[in-house]
Amino acid sequence: MKKALLLLFLSVFLTKTYAQDYFPVNESVHNKNKNYTVFTNATIYVTPTQKIEKGTLLIQDGKVVAVGNAVSIPKNAITIDLTGKTIYPSFIDIYTSFGIEKPKANMTPGRSRNPLYDTKRVGYYWNESVRPEINSYETFKYDQPKADELLKAGFGVVGTHVPDGIAQGTGALVALNNEDNSKQIITNKLTNHLSFSKSALTNQNYPSSLMGSMALIRQMYLDLDWYKKGNSETKDLSLEALANNEKLVQIFTSEDKLNSLRAAKIAKEFGLNYVLKGSGNEFERIEEIKATNAKFIIPISFPEAYDVSNPYLSNQIELADMRFWNQAPTNLKVLSDNGIVFALTTDKLKKIEDFKPNLLKAIKLGFDKTKALEALTTVPAAILGKSAEVGSLKVGTYANFIITSGEVFDEKTVLYENWVQGSKFIVNDLSAKDIRGNYDLTVGKDTYKWKIDGTADAQKSEVTTVDATKVKSTFSIAKNWISLVIKPADTIKSNYTRLTGFIEKPDALSGKAVLSSGEELVWKAVKTSPFVMVKDSSKVEKPLPIMPVTYPNIAFGDTKKQTTQTLLFKNATVWTNEKDGILTETDVLIKNGKIAAVGKNLSDAGATVIDAKGKHITSGIIDEHSHIAISKGVNESGHNSTAEVTIEDVVNSEDINIYRDLAGGVTISQLLHGSANPIGGRSAIVKWKWGSSPDEMLYKNQPKFIKFALGENVKQANWGIDNPTRFPQTRMGVEQVFTDYFQLAKEYDESWKKFNAGSKKGKAPRVDLELQTLAEILNKERFITCHSYVESEILMLMNVAEKFNFRVNTFTHILEGYKVADKMKEHGVGASTFSDWWAYKFEVNDAIPFNGPIMHNQGLVVAYNSDDAEMSRRLNQEAAKAVKYGNISEEDAWKFVTLNPAKLLHIDDKVGSLKVGKDADVVLWSENPLSIYAKAEKTIIEGVVYFDIEKDAQKQLAITKERSELIGQMLQEKNKGNGTQQPSKKEKKEYHCDTLEQL
Repeated sequence: MKKALLLLFLSVFLTKTYAQDYFPVNESVHNKNKNYTVFTNATIYVTPTQKIEKGTLLIQDGKVVAVGNAVSIPKNAITIDLTGKTIYPSFIDIYTSFGIEKPKANMTPGRSRNPLYDTKRVGYYWNESVRPEINSYETFKYDQPKADELLKAGFGVVGTHVPDGIAQGTGALVALNNEDNSKQIITNKLTNHLSFSKSALTNQNYPSSLMGSMALIRQMYLDLDWYKKGNSETKDLSLEALANNEKLVQIFTSEDKLNSLRAAKIAKEFGLNYVLKGSGNEFERIEEIKATNAKFIIPISFPEAYDVSNPYLSNQIELADMRFWNQAPTNLKVLSDNGIVFALTTDKLKKIEDFKPNLLKAIKLGFDKTKALEALTTVPAAILGKSAEVGSLKVGTYANFIITSGEVFDEKTVLYENWVQGSKFIVNDLSAKDIRGNYDLTVGKDTYKWKIDGTADAQKSEVTTVDATKVKSTFSIAKNWISLVIKPADTIKSNYTRLTGFIEKPDALSGKAVLSSGEELVWKAVKTSPFVMVKDSSKVEKPLPIMPVTYPNIAFGDTKKQTTQTLLFKNATVWTNEKDGILTETDVLIKNGKIAAVGKNLSDAGATVIDAKGKHITSGIIDEHSHIAISKGVNESGHNSTAEVTIEDVVNSEDINIYRDLAGGVTISQLLHGSANPIGGRSAIVKWKWGSSPDEMLYKNQPKFIKFALGENVKQANWGIDNPTRFPQTRMGVEQVFTDYFQLAKEYDESWKKFNAGSKKGKAPRVDLELQTLAEILNKERFITCHSYVESEILMLMNVAEKFNFRVNTFTHILEGYKVADKMKEHGVGASTFSDWWAYKFEVNDAIPFNGPIMHNQGLVVAYNSDDAEMSRRLNQEAAKAVKYGNISEEDAWKFVTLNPAKLLHIDDKVGSLKVGKDADVVLWSENPLSIYAKAEKTIIEGVVYFDIEKDAQKQLAITKERSELIGQMLQEKNKGNGTQQPSKKEKKEYHCDTLEQL
């Protein structure tokens, strides 16, 4: 009895055990299915470069057991004959948010009016956009509808993560296995994700700009290093998670070619290897992209053509956007040709179905098919370090593969099945037989010619008499049953014959025919010739002509980068800005990027001689205060002090204002942070080398500068916020900010000096980029350019500086400088002002156009600046106003925009005048440069001609021609019925000191 009860208990227990898929398997009591599945007679791509004809693939328990031509087939194998079919490894997309709910923006009431400056999270990093502790697998929910879309496109494995924040946490590797949820997550933590984008889950105001994001990332890595060395007194769960994630694959979402260069710059600084998720415009900066030595993840979401049927609307489209539509499909070929390793992603596609058409478009434009397959299989597997598991059909890998009718990247190829971990997903019916070909059809005594063509998954039929007269017919195939209705050529409407039959042998078809009379007959069809795909050459679409890439790839770019020339200008009026003054009938020789000689009757056998008689030559204009060519934010307004950020990180080499500045004779600008906070960010001194990369534009070994600000902007009087919350709110509060931060910087600097003096023993102080920068001011290693208006505040900052034993370098704007010019002279500060701006806001009410001349006459170094994209290209005319309003000599007035700003920037030893040995930053003017009629005919930087008025005319004609060609191409696209997008005018934000925006 006891034995019977025991057996009954075991039977119930085992029954329950079988019902629980996640229960640990005990081989002694659980009969696991060990059957094999074998696929025979297929063309098998083990890898993109290892191909087996008439091969055999053997799988068991979701893994590849054997593959080859001489595979021993086990007795318990299910055999599938794939004669005429091809097997490829399933595709891998390592950049998705599959199964992850999209983070929703924090819509806390009052967010826009009351931004958060400090975090409310306890035990985590101080900035809420740094969230490395997030693990995607913890919130992952398998999305079967989305999985079905990906499976139909050939994908078997995806990487997924939470796309939110700057440090986004870990990503998981997921198998698109609809059958077995216990196998779906292959690896919980495989990747660590970062970006420049702020988290949607926080009200925290910092960072509010791209440069703020970059500074935050740097500070995060510095804090991580400091924390790992045991210097912290408290536990930080974010930094601990970041440390734990270090060994994972680091994927950085850049989303733009210039951002890729920025991310690579950070990676180099900290010895990291980022896999960069790009945007598709890498071809525009391919040399710099290649130089990063990074691996990439590339989307292929090509833009649609614009609907240019309305000529008025089409005029709104920028040439760069029209050109990008034309060029974008070449990106993959360009990357491949340059040896850049990259994987492909479906990210940014409107629908997954667009993936194959877009990829085929890239292939038609020269992207190699083998490279395409690698980018979808072996490359993403290798990037993830998972080559032993996915990406190929080598023994031991997951049984992830697709079965196709032929070459996977052929337009007509049918994808039948996608197997993931040995589980089959049906895309199209594999059992459907391909009966295409030409047949002799016999129905009773009647004979016909029967042609079956079309595609393998959509076969079509045409029936004719023996003498080639077409017979009306309808045809269909379903589950290998043929249905054919023939309407013989007679006058009786109801006279038709119905044929049905099951396909057993594609070469010899047969079945039952029912005549209109009801009589039943046997029909037969014998194949006389196989199906041959005949391509209609008249319908073969030739790829559209691709427009050449220019540097930069916008209007007025050059098809090749400009090089240094040896130039000899003859018989010009030369404004030397040196003791020689203005020289007439004088020559200037430029050689090796330098001023080689200034004098009469110069010669050089290798020089290009330019007749400059009646023209004027000057050094290039220098704009001490500019905000053009800055990416994603001129202000980091998230804190009242942001000394840690730098404009050097966000120079935008693609800004058309650069070219316009060159057309106005500007060769150098200082790009300043805005004036949203008392202590702003560090500046960038740039040379406008049109077509060069951002790093190439940066002035080499430039002096260190930082932007400070006073007045209405910093106390938020004009921010338009009902209840501003950030300190300071008053002018006296501004003074307190300076005092507090300089005191902190002083203490910080002393702590490091003490630590270094003690042989670096004990716990190190935390590296603080903000205080480190301010300490440089105290140590006289960095100069201040301060936005200023009112005399009381000007005096205040000088007093603060003297209290901490340093000097302010430049007051910019300084529209009440004439009131305190003597005190400024005593302090040793220079002035960079406007020529005649006044009354544009309350604190400018006392501005006068005599301001610059008065300060000049007091012995100050005075410059005129632009602070404006439009004004910067006519600074020569601004200089002339010093003559008009202050009776300043023409020679001295010209120095207001050349030598004097060079002195303020501490670069006058290299630029600012035409002196032998200085950089050849030179402008050839059509006449006196102070004249409103003067035009810059050539603008030269270090011996390279970056603007030439004659070439500019040629470029304008070329732009008109190119626009016309591209409009024609887009009209063709619309006429073909392809998708188009509506034209829209892009409103470009011109930055000023007070421009605010959010990431």
